[in-house]
Amino acid sequence: MNILFSSFLIITLFSSSSHAQCPDYTFSNNNLYTACNALPVLNSFLHFNYHPSNNSVDLAYRHTGVTSSNWVAWSLNPGGGRMVGAQCLVALFNSSGAPRAYTSPITAYATGLQEGPLSFGVPRIAAEFRNGEMIIYATIQLPQGTTSFSHVWQFGDVTSSGAIQAHQMTSQHLSSFGAIDFATGVSTNTGAGSGGSRQRRRNVHGVLAVVSWGIMMPLGAMVARYMKVFKSANPVWFYLHVTCQTAAYIVGVAGWGTGLKLGSDSAGIEQTTHRNIGITLFTLATLQVFALLLRPKPDHKYRIYWNAYHHAVGYAVISLSIANIFEGFDILDPEKKWKRAYIGVLIAIGAVAVCLEAFTWFVVIKRKRVSSQTDKQPHVANGVNGA
Repeated sequence: MNILFSSFLIITLFSSSSHAQCPDYTFSNNNLYTACNALPVLNSFLHFNYHPSNNSVDLAYRHTGVTSSNWVAWSLNPGGGRMVGAQCLVALFNSSGAPRAYTSPITAYATGLQEGPLSFGVPRIAAEFRNGEMIIYATIQLPQGTTSFSHVWQFGDVTSSGAIQAHQMTSQHLSSFGAIDFATGVSTNTGAGSGGSRQRRRNVHGVLAVVSWGIMMPLGAMVARYMKVFKSANPVWFYLHVTCQTAAYIVGVAGWGTGLKLGSDSAGIEQTTHRNIGITLFTLATLQVFALLLRPKPDHKYRIYWNAYHHAVGYAVISLSIANIFEGFDILDPEKKWKRAYIGVLIAIGAVAVCLEAFTWFVVIKRKRVSSQTDKQPHVANGVNGA
């Protein structure tokens, strides 16, 4: 009797725990689902009934907080990947203003979620929109002998002409995947779970990039531009400039390496602009390092060309660095205070640069004026009658 009671208690607690994963919800068609998983990101819920007799699933995917100008999608990926190979159930509003659901297989990174048959049967699919949420109802025929899959969910915008736009690249959008076993009802949030370590890697990448490319590089350039005007600072300014830029390059390469690793771990997620700018930055910065080894002496006839190259590439690196950091902010989507903090740092660096620029010109103009007045003074000859 005690064993039966204990078993009943365990089952009751387990049922309560499973039920607690999703808030109570009543569907308009009064459908009942024995399992529900509150997905960890993007305000989404997956309700389903698994039928072991024919290895099929009746499901309802709910995506809250969307509008009539959004598309939503939930998909299985039998190959275990994320975007490429995903077999999608898609819902959006059609031209007549009614919700519509259809299937779409993804075979490449660039996709407009075109309608097409999936690798498994979908005998029933429909969509409903109410109270700011899109619901996809479907019956899917799972591949024989398989109940565990990777699954992905997303949403994005639809233009007024009906064109589907790519989803955003925020941290939530990049973490919207996991694993689900329909037989056990267990959903493993690999996207959010590994997203902990992946998010930490993203944060490390972002910090290294901001400190190296976004702060140290501009400061190193300011050292070279504003210290060398003082004769007493020669050659200290040169060694400070080289030290600062070398340290920035080393830290920047470390950040670039973590970025490459993140890119390889995010197959199917396009971040073309950010990646391409990063590769360009690494290339130009590496050229700067090697150019230092070929630096002509100050009185060399080719030194003027080397200076022009060095300055042009250096300022290009700084400009691209700042632009790419803001691209990274858009991808990481951190709290607004971090972006504002970096903007504040840029404003402070810019303000200091303006003041130093004015002071530098003042020193240079004053020095030229004194030199000019000295040259105009008559020379007093030694000896009698100027002899």
